[in-house]
Amino acid sequence: MKKQLTWRETLFIGMMLFGLFFGAGNLIFPVYLGQQAGHNVGPAIFGLLITGIGLPLLGVMGIGLSRSKGIFDLSSRVNRPFAIVFTILLYLTLGPLFALPRLATTSFQIGLAPFTPTPQQPLVLAIFSIGFFGLAWWLARNPGKLMTYIGKWLTPLFLILLGLLMLTAIVRPLGGLSAAPQGPYATAPLLQGFTEGYNTMDALASLAFGIVVIDNIKALGISDPTQIAKDTIRAGTISVVMMGLIYSLLAVMGTMSLGRFTRAANGGVTLAQIANNYFGTFGNILLALIVIVACLKTAIGLISAFGDTIHEMFPRLPYAGLIIFASLLPCLFANVGLTKLITYSKPILMLLYPLAIVLIVLAVMPWLGHSRWLYNTSIWLTMIPALFSGIIALPTMFHRQAWYQLVLSWNQHLPFASLGFSWVVPAIIGLIIGWLFSRLATRNNG
Repeated sequence: MKKQLTWRETLFIGMMLFGLFFGAGNLIFPVYLGQQAGHNVGPAIFGLLITGIGLPLLGVMGIGLSRSKGIFDLSSRVNRPFAIVFTILLYLTLGPLFALPRLATTSFQIGLAPFTPTPQQPLVLAIFSIGFFGLAWWLARNPGKLMTYIGKWLTPLFLILLGLLMLTAIVRPLGGLSAAPQGPYATAPLLQGFTEGYNTMDALASLAFGIVVIDNIKALGISDPTQIAKDTIRAGTISVVMMGLIYSLLAVMGTMSLGRFTRAANGGVTLAQIANNYFGTFGNILLALIVIVACLKTAIGLISAFGDTIHEMFPRLPYAGLIIFASLLPCLFANVGLTKLITYSKPILMLLYPLAIVLIVLAVMPWLGHSRWLYNTSIWLTMIPALFSGIIALPTMFHRQAWYQLVLSWNQHLPFASLGFSWVVPAIIGLIIGWLFSRLATRNNG
């Protein structure tokens, strides 16, 4: 067994993790932020980077520092029933029920829909989604090979294609950085960028992909838990540095695009305009390849992570069967009912995200200890406002219900509720109480 990864192996693991994180949403969102921020793009980017890459890095570090095998192992420090429910909800939401079908649909809408007549789009989407998830399933069959498939093949291809577009846009800018900012970006660009980075949900993805990184490090011959932790953190650092650089360049591209184009409803429209402006029809093909490759590599990672984690939780369920399930279900949902799935998945995400952040914070602060008191008190006090956030995010059909209005009024009394952070103060209180009780328990036992 080797003592540590070589710098080349660490680089490929980092590129693999970047490839797993960086899907179409990560590509489109910074461009939209740049258009909205205008001349305040600098502070907006800084706010975005704090949460957009800071939280994912903390998530990867948490898996490493806690020496966990993955999110199920980490969340088991609360208790096993919580770990089972939390992990299954996390992987179903980030996997076959939400993120995976959206990857195929987004790839089609940005990459192929512009070349497809409207009447034929449902049929072409069906054919495309079958091919998309068929290829993702094929490449996810061996988790130990993901470093090769994503880190050595797909991510470099993605970076070459995207680099061609970004380099052209920076060298031949469409405009300057003097456009007037819009909405919240005019008054609080840093805070708005911070909030938008929080909303990317990449902190959840960092927990989901932790098991993929660890599997690939082990496949390279590293068995010492301490070294696995170090290599995981190094790979995570490489990944988020790459994400931060690309986020910044894309945001600047979005701002400069206002020199020629008006603000668009989303970053995908703006990217298509930029690509077509520089390269004509080839630009549309280039953007199609960029988006499809971006989504494919993320899909491979999500399918593999789903199969690997659920197999670890329930060893009788074979990995091969689980990844077939994780490929077939989103293939179906990509074609029917995706809008409703997105609507109903948001409450689950709003519930899971605060719990995930608290787990990450506890994992990256090992000096607090790993007492059941610490984990339980922190999580259960966070759970109440997290449930409120999930209920408030329910579809509009529930908004007239008396119980909904009651929860809304309760939530408004919590600090920072207007900013979407009603869970922060209860979480801090839970952490302090849990730490004090853990210290008392240790002293009594001693």
